[in-house]
Amino acid sequence: MASPLLDWSPDSWRARPVAQSPSWPDAEHLTRVEGELAAKPPLVFAGEARRLREHLASVARGEAFLLQAGDCAESFAEGSADAIRDKLKVILQMAVVLTYAGGVPVVKVGRIAGQFAKPRSEDFEERGGVRLESFRGHIVNSDDFEPAARRPDPDRLLAAYHQSVATLNLLRAFTTGGFAALSRVHAWNQEFVANSLEGKRYAMIADEIERALQFMSACGIDLQDDAALQGVEFYTSHEALILPYEQALTRRDSLTGDWYDCSAHMLWIGDRTRQPEGAHVEFLRGVGNPLGLKVGPSTSVEDLRRLVAALNPDNVPGRLTLISRMGVSKIDDALPPLVEALRDDGAQVIWACDPMHGNTFRVVGGQKTRHFDDVLAETGRFFAIHQALGTWPGGLHVELTGDDVTECLGGGSRLDEDDLDLNYTSICDPRLNATQSLDLAFHVAEFLRHYASIRGARSL
Repeated sequence: MASPLLDWSPDSWRARPVAQSPSWPDAEHLTRVEGELAAKPPLVFAGEARRLREHLASVARGEAFLLQAGDCAESFAEGSADAIRDKLKVILQMAVVLTYAGGVPVVKVGRIAGQFAKPRSEDFEERGGVRLESFRGHIVNSDDFEPAARRPDPDRLLAAYHQSVATLNLLRAFTTGGFAALSRVHAWNQEFVANSLEGKRYAMIADEIERALQFMSACGIDLQDDAALQGVEFYTSHEALILPYEQALTRRDSLTGDWYDCSAHMLWIGDRTRQPEGAHVEFLRGVGNPLGLKVGPSTSVEDLRRLVAALNPDNVPGRLTLISRMGVSKIDDALPPLVEALRDDGAQVIWACDPMHGNTFRVVGGQKTRHFDDVLAETGRFFAIHQALGTWPGGLHVELTGDDVTECLGGGSRLDEDDLDLNYTSICDPRLNATQSLDLAFHVAEFLRHYASIRGARSL
């Protein structure tokens, strides 16, 4: 972020069309809640967001890899310490596999401590002849199919803030208080994962890491004195969908004078709210946080160029991550022209792959799911396209949980359609379970190694 924008203010988005906005029934109630939120402490700090942007600049230069992972939509009912710990375990496992087997540093960003809102394709949902407002995430309404539950309630913005506070406190304790120390690499392997093929492969990596640490200690290296071995830097992100909440938590940094959205370190704009003249682009173009932009198959080169110019006008590395969510059947046609155009423009952006959202389908009976084979195939095509164009496949963006859920088919869990009802707990879209997530990490590590070998051969 350069100097503050003279044609922007935290509320300038209100003059623009707002896509995916709930119909708040009481405007005065919403205004009161916004005031309460504006008076509360920030959830994160501007300096932390700048630190993340520095790490992401390394990704933009092809020197690191971004792992952005977490819940589809966080639930007010699932904020326990165990649930947060287990989700963090999976992300740490994936990062270890990508770092050790893939050979690159990994920037770790969670879809957590704020991912409470979800865009919807329809404003209303009908069941048995009853028509109610769609569920838009617990920050807006409840997933219970009742008129009162589906009514948007501004007090839920306060509940989201308080749950985010508790989640962040736990994350900071886990990542700096010894739980995330590399010497505990075996402890991250959950029992139900450990007996799987993927868990056993992970245990082999953990054994090798432990032997390396023992060797370093035997050589007289003080492992306790190395912060990188005793904890991890972990950042939070969510889709900045509910703009009254985001504005209320926006603060001016006393050091730089820039505005930062202090609800998370990184915010992203969804594929349904990326209108160049829309409110979401207007709001996020003025905050100093690293930004993400979901890029779907309907994105044109012209629109993407306009969005990149609006969101990263100074072409700052690490400022903007473009999250491709094409679907396995569309990525080969849709992604290459976009990557090629920005490459030729010299745009300093990160390209990350979201192989989840374009591959959702419903089985007989209406249950949403995704097949691991489609997720893996789209990820593989993403790497192949960047290899062909000479650009860096900079990241992976996935929806997952630390629980042993049965929401996505295939993968290391070998789930089929008959298994979906065994433990389907998502309040919105299907997530990878821990075994499937680790399976995907091993495949991505292989993609990274292959890409590195090709790039190394080209540089000779």
